[in-house]
Amino acid sequence: MRRGSAWRLFAAAAVGAVLATGCAPTEESESDNPPTESGASEPSAGSSTEASDEVEDPCADPATQQDGVLTIATDSPAYEPWFSGDDPTNGKGYESAVAYAVAKEMGFGRDAVEWVTVPFNSSYQPGAKDFDFDINQISINARRAEAVTFSDGYYSAAQAIITLKDSEYADAASLEDFADARLGAQVGTTSLDAITETLQPSQQPQVFDDTNIAKNALQNGQVDGIVADLPTAFYITAVEIPDGQIVGQFQPTTGETEEFGLLFEKDNPLVDCANQALATLRDEGTLEGIEDRWLSQVVDVPELDS
Repeated sequence: MRRGSAWRLFAAAAVGAVLATGCAPTEESESDNPPTESGASEPSAGSSTEASDEVEDPCADPATQQDGVLTIATDSPAYEPWFSGDDPTNGKGYESAVAYAVAKEMGFGRDAVEWVTVPFNSSYQPGAKDFDFDINQISINARRAEAVTFSDGYYSAAQAIITLKDSEYADAASLEDFADARLGAQVGTTSLDAITETLQPSQQPQVFDDTNIAKNALQNGQVDGIVADLPTAFYITAVEIPDGQIVGQFQPTTGETEEFGLLFEKDNPLVDCANQALATLRDEGTLEGIEDRWLSQVVDVPELDS
């Protein structure tokens, strides 16, 4: 669904030049071996005339906004269960925990991570960024990828429809049951896209600046239901709107599972380091462990028929 964290450009131009070339190895100095009769130097023992198969480590000397600091962006407020206590810096909540785990794999300790606030809708706009990456339930899609660069996905997200328990739509079993419903979602989110492209109700969806306004609209009867990613929907109904309920979950009709990705400035080579970090966290089971801890309550939500 949403938003992000920030980094900064490092100042050292010489370092930047090295990083821009992918940290290529320096050229070898002229050989000290005596030339042969043909004028060529004899290779030293153990050397090879073939190109080295060694793969450069993208995290060997990562280029960041601030030298030695990883700047991560997200929105404010930072919602549960993605963050805890509206405080991204505490390492609590799914995305805060993922951000610090990625940072560690990239070579940045907790004291080398700096958080900045970036509104969700601003995160994927074209142009230079003042953060290294943004983590804010931002779904990877082709339209956004024209302006920014995404990491590999770190979470597969389903969408969910929330109504009040006494709503006429509370017992809906299919997406078609919402054909005449008044639905709403936060501006710029894939939840809003899911209403217009997948649900396609007869009434235009209502668009809200943030999730808090959407929740108030539901409670005040301005809409019949709101759409949000499943973990957010679960938290809303479990904690914030006791009279609310998740009617069901669904995948948007894009042909692919929706995934959240870390968002980078367009063509930022730092994404290679982040992808390496995510791959390690996935292979070691760390991502699964973080999900089990912070999102394990998102279970047994019925799927709505198409």
